[in-house]
Amino acid sequence: MPLIEHQQYINAPVEVCFDLARNVEIHTRTTIKTKERAVAGVTEGLLEKGDFVTWEAIHFGIKQRLTAEVTIMEKPFKFVDVMVKGAFHSFTHTHLFKEHSAGTVMIDLFRYKSPLGIVGVLADKMFLEKYMREFITTRAKELRKIAENETKLNLNNK
Repeated sequence: MPLIEHQQYINAPVEVCFDLARNVEIHTRTTIKTKERAVAGVTEGLLEKGDFVTWEAIHFGIKQRLTAEVTIMEKPFKFVDVMVKGAFHSFTHTHLFKEHSAGTVMIDLFRYKSPLGIVGVLADKMFLEKYMREFITTRAKELRKIAENETKLNLNNK
C-alpha cells in the first residue's frame, strides 16, 4: 500500500489552516484542475466527525464519484477521512497541523490501495502514485495561498 506524505509550510495560524482544509467550498477551489465538487452528504461548510461527503471529479478523463467519511476529528491538529465507496480498493487520508513559529506545517498522509490486484500495483508504479502525489501537492499549495491571503486580509483590517 503506497503512502504519500507531503508537508507544506503555511504562514497562517493553525486554526485557520485546519478550518480551511476541512471546508467543502475551499476543497472545491483547491481542486479546480479535476473539477471536483461535493454532490451528496455534506456539500457546504466545515466537515465534522461522522460526516460523509461524495465528491465528483474528473480523473484521467473519466468522471468519477468517491464517498469519504470523516472518522477522526481532533481540532485544530488532526482529522482523518476514509473512503467508503469509490475507485480505490481503500484509502485513508490523515491531515495533520503543527504550529511552527509564526505559522503552520500542514502534513498530508495519504495511504491507499489500488483495485485490481497486481494490475493495480503496476498502475501505482507506472503512473498512479505520481498522479496522487501531484494532486495532493497542488491542493496543499492552493490551500496555502488561500490561508495566507485570508490571514493578510484579517491583519490589514485590524
